[in-house]
Amino acid sequence: MQINGIGQGCYQNNVSANNYSRSKAGQSIPQRQEAANSAGQTNTADKRVYRVYMKTDDMLYSGGNGTGLSFYIKYAEDSTEEDPTVVAKGVDENGNEFEQTIHINRINPRCATIVEMRALEAYTGVEKQNGLTSLPMETGRMGLNDRTDFMNMFKKQIGDMKLLRQQKAAEYYMYSMQAYWDFMSRKN
Repeated sequence: MQINGIGQGCYQNNVSANNYSRSKAGQSIPQRQEAANSAGQTNTADKRVYRVYMKTDDMLYSGGNGTGLSFYIKYAEDSTEEDPTVVAKGVDENGNEFEQTIHINRINPRCATIVEMRALEAYTGVEKQNGLTSLPMETGRMGLNDRTDFMNMFKKQIGDMKLLRQQKAAEYYMYSMQAYWDFMSRKN
């Protein structure tokens, strides 16, 4: 467990390359595939059906990631300027349908889910460059309920881009991270 200040904490799931999505049984997709293959079972992950939501004018976001998580976000009917609220609907990485109500002002980028951050990304209007998301690449391995410290994830992504001498990408992630810092500063 990682502690972020007094009284706050965020369980940070491991989103490394070897463990990118948690199942109900606590196994990652590669672990489940290996177990199924060793038991002589067919690899069901290869037969996964992905659902895609086509973005409409009333949607703030429509998309997903490499785990099979796919969803869209719209403003909730009771959303107000003081309490901007969105509804996210879709399917999780296991193909189960979900619906979540998210209060934008309650999102903490230091301990958030990918769905919360997509809602915040859309709400703040963080500019996407050349079709790139404003969020770090590791989010492509997050499941519906995985929580992580996105600000630390940004720092790592920026460091990686600098190491690879990808200065424009590093600058873009710095811009994106600053937008989320600004959001946190405004709400405090």
